[in-house]
Amino acid sequence: MDDIRPVAANGAEVPGGGEALLARPKSVVREYAETIVICVLLVMFLQGFVVMRSKVPTGSMLNTLLIGDYILINRNLYGSPGQPPARWLGQREIRRGDVIVFQSKEDPEIDLVKRVIGLPGETIELRRGRIFIDGQLLDEPYVLPEHNLALPSMPPRVVPADSYFMMGDNRDNSRDSRYWGAVPRPLVKGRAFLIWWSYEEQRNDHLNTGFKRLVSIARKIPHLISKTRWSRLFSRIR
Repeated sequence: MDDIRPVAANGAEVPGGGEALLARPKSVVREYAETIVICVLLVMFLQGFVVMRSKVPTGSMLNTLLIGDYILINRNLYGSPGQPPARWLGQREIRRGDVIVFQSKEDPEIDLVKRVIGLPGETIELRRGRIFIDGQLLDEPYVLPEHNLALPSMPPRVVPADSYFMMGDNRDNSRDSRYWGAVPRPLVKGRAFLIWWSYEEQRNDHLNTGFKRLVSIARKIPHLISKTRWSRLFSRIR
């Protein structure tokens, strides 16, 4: 019987004699399918454990965040509640000035975005539109004067342990820790760090559901180019 040896496409003999077999090339459809599955799994992992998306529905954070800003939230930055941050994973403690997304104390179904003003154990006081932390005036370059015209005074409050005093940058139009108290650490979901898209839309557009939601999306499509705030795309949140 003749000795049959497999030969590669370029004519070279494949080592290993008759026992060696050439792998069949994958079909184009299979390669695309595997790539799509891997991408979907990667996106699901990132959204579940590292990054989440959200949209700004109101003007409580003007002018840092505008109505219709679509943002990314780093869920990994602060680690798990009750556990020290893992420095080797790039985690750190929550800092004053961080823009944070957290679960509402008034409605658990709603996520809010505000800025961290007071840290655990600090005493916060509001005097004629200005904030004092442990008796020291807080410098707030992110608050515009026209958004801080009617800020009422607030007597000193001590921020409870493992909690944070949150406020919107638009002080005259923000329902925040002045009304419902400090936010416990377990309610914090992550730090808002990037605006990936921004569209000029109406306040509370997210409340549209069912057919109204479809109508809202349909109305945006013809104006996608003209109403996109191109200068805000992929800008960092500070």
